[in-house]
Amino acid sequence: MNTFTYLFLTLLGLSLLTEVWLAARHIRYIAANRNTVPGAFRSKITLADHQKAADYTIAHTRFGRIENAYGTGLLALWTLGGGLDWLDQMLRVIGWGELATGVVFILSTLVIMGLLELPVSVYRTFVIENRFGFNKTTPRLFLADTIKQALLFGILGAPLALAALWLMQEAGELWWLYVWLLWSGFTMLLVWAYPTLIAPFFNKFKPLKEGMVRERIQALLERTGFRTRGIFVMDGSRRSAHGNAYFTGFGKTKRIVFFDTLLEHLNEREIEAVLAHELGHFKRRHVIKRMLLTFGISLFGLALLGWLVTQPWFYSGLGMSQPSMHAALMLFMLIGPVFTFFLQPLFAWGSRRHEYEADSFAADQTDAAELVSALVKLYRENASTLTPDPLHSVFYDSHPPATLRIAHLTGKT
Repeated sequence: MNTFTYLFLTLLGLSLLTEVWLAARHIRYIAANRNTVPGAFRSKITLADHQKAADYTIAHTRFGRIENAYGTGLLALWTLGGGLDWLDQMLRVIGWGELATGVVFILSTLVIMGLLELPVSVYRTFVIENRFGFNKTTPRLFLADTIKQALLFGILGAPLALAALWLMQEAGELWWLYVWLLWSGFTMLLVWAYPTLIAPFFNKFKPLKEGMVRERIQALLERTGFRTRGIFVMDGSRRSAHGNAYFTGFGKTKRIVFFDTLLEHLNEREIEAVLAHELGHFKRRHVIKRMLLTFGISLFGLALLGWLVTQPWFYSGLGMSQPSMHAALMLFMLIGPVFTFFLQPLFAWGSRRHEYEADSFAADQTDAAELVSALVKLYRENASTLTPDPLHSVFYDSHPPATLRIAHLTGKT
């Protein structure tokens, strides 16, 4: 083992230990507050609902520890255990050539990884979500979704892998810049195509019916100057009882989408407030900022990979006996999360800051009390814990804890 191997193992072990430690803190903190509803919610959420949220979060967190250990073990087997090297050598025997071998290598690795992670998804869906009454997915629908995802992965992933590897092999020393341009363009294409071409492959979308809800939404859109191609309701209840709303697409493909489960639980004023919050992300340019950050990180990562592909220790340190562009790309994709794990709190902080800004925008455009009421209902219906461990929340959570978020909005009422 070389120095890079020791560095990788150290970070891999520290990441796992940190995840286990934070999960243990989270479980203890929630359990300690299980029998007391926070003061700001006592008139709105019953003790039974609070306890259900606590138990639901604890169940997910406990299983998450097993999932993290399983994922860490698989990563070690893929790299230092020789899994990737074995697959690479098996494919080279066929004699397809470097480019074809590379494409099949990457696609095969990702397919095998998906199959190995399938039991985790099955357990979460049919055991944990089922236990708490959220799962609406049938085994038949789950299988259909899995097959559709595999088909979509093949249709989109194969050409992308082929183009990226061709550029890596043929575009010279600046191949990483051209691959970045390819990846950025592909990402923008997906954002554009998702609302009209990809999402309908999995769900049904119907225009929101005429009525008070639509009238309030149209008025909100007009006074905020937001243009959209339509307001749709998605059949989220086919798969889950959880409710949500989101924007998707950009330019002329922008759509507003409500889960049918969300519309069942909120009145028209609350729906307007939730939509105003989502509009806040666009008006405060959060979507563009996040996209630019993602592009910037990917540019830095690919530039780094452009140097790593020339370093023999990078391959040998991660269990590969024969250097190649496809091996370097796959290794980089696999180990990237390990080397960026401790940056997670920084990204979470930025996301929480955006949530506060979107809440402020919603409070300016609608009644802050209605957004508070909507959030309380969503916390209750989605069994979101009101008492996360503060350190766990700082490290992971993209949204502020419920008590802080409500306090921020209450100050604007």
